[in-house]
Amino acid sequence: MRHEEITYTIDSKIFKGYLVLPNVTYQHPWPAVLVAPAFWGRDDFACEKARALAALGYIAFVADMYGDAKVTTNPLEAGAWMTPLFKDRAELQKRIRAAFDQLISRHEVDKSKMGAIGFCFGGLGVLELLRSGAPVKGCVSFHGALADQMGGNKAKTVPIAKDIKGAFLALHGYKDPLVSNADLDKLEKELSAANIDWEINIYGLAAHAFTNPIANDPKTGMAYEPKTNARSWAAMKNFFEEMLS
Repeated sequence: MRHEEITYTIDSKIFKGYLVLPNVTYQHPWPAVLVAPAFWGRDDFACEKARALAALGYIAFVADMYGDAKVTTNPLEAGAWMTPLFKDRAELQKRIRAAFDQLISRHEVDKSKMGAIGFCFGGLGVLELLRSGAPVKGCVSFHGALADQMGGNKAKTVPIAKDIKGAFLALHGYKDPLVSNADLDKLEKELSAANIDWEINIYGLAAHAFTNPIANDPKTGMAYEPKTNARSWAAMKNFFEEMLS
């Protein structure tokens, strides 16, 4: 595989994304998938997902949501970085759209076949990408933080764009403490009112962070679940085979 760090700016601030191209001879534009990381930042987990997408034949680009490719393993620090973006959805859309624009501008990319995936906070990021009206065919949220309120923080939302053509797939754990049934119901009504092709898969054994092997804190609802991890990745593959073929 070929990979490189891509530097871009938002409001004069430096951001550093991670690009991976399939290990095949370039003959024609490829479909491409943006990867939005969890609240830890542009970490190895997100970059590994980009490499896994490239192995499937997609160009993949990991967004830098905080600037300068910042990463932490401290949940309090990660929460402090994430919270302003969770609360200010216009700024969150600006950040995710800037990364998307970097990806779609590449000459190797088929601009008519754009997708996005996100994990935890990144799941919210790709939902906001869709809401922004970006020309994305399909977005997939893995255990996404899909609520408008979390830990006493209420989001200042942005009206959903008109005439959205993309589809949305949410892969959600039944035991996830961050997203309630009321949150899901609200999202379903919003997407239906906008005539968006949406699907929510709910996995009965899964809590939050079910894709991450190092998640091991069931008391807080954070736990790796290998069956759900495998099934959710397969669901994503099927979704993109339909949307990006």
